[in-house]
Amino acid sequence: MLDAGGCSPLGIGWRARGVEDRKGVLMASIPPKLREFIDDLALLDRQDRMQVLIETSDRFEEVPARIATRPFAPGHLVPKCESQAYVWAEATDGSLKFWFAVENPQGVSARALAVLLDEALSGADLETIAEASVDAVFEIFGRDITMGKGEGLTGMVSMVAAFGRERRAELAAS
Repeated sequence: MLDAGGCSPLGIGWRARGVEDRKGVLMASIPPKLREFIDDLALLDRQDRMQVLIETSDRFEEVPARIATRPFAPGHLVPKCESQAYVWAEATDGSLKFWFAVENPQGVSARALAVLLDEALSGADLETIAEASVDAVFEIFGRDITMGKGEGLTGMVSMVAAFGRERRAELAAS
C-alpha cells in the first residue's frame, strides 16, 4: 500500500493532452480512457452531462475492508475536499489499483470522479498515472464549479498522480 502523505494539488496549467512547454518538457496529460469519456461528454447538453455524471457516480464502489476501515488514516484524506474523499493505491504488477471512499453522502461529483479515475488509471502504465492532469476535472465538470469543489476534485487527481510518481520511483530504485 502506498501513502501519498499530505500531497496537494499540482497547480498545472491547461494541458489537455501531453504537450511540451517552451523548454521541451512533457507536461501532464489527460489519460486516453478519460479523454474518450470527456470527448463523449462534450457532445451532450448540460442536463444530459449531469445525468451521465450522476449515473457514473452510481457505479461507485467503496474501498474494501481489506484495504482500509473506518476511521480512515488522515494521510489518505484528499486535502481541501468538501466531500471528505480518501484515496488508496494498491501495488499490482507494474501498476496500481486505486480505491476510494467518499464520506459526504452528497459527494456525487467526488464519487463520479473516483469511478472515472479508477476506470482510466487502475492498471495503466505508471507514466500515464504519474502525469495525469488536473485539467480533466474542468473538462468533465466545467469551469464554473465552485472553488471548494474544484480544489477537492483536483486534489483527488493530484493524489492519484502522486501515488503513480511514488510507485515509479520505488520500482526505479529496486
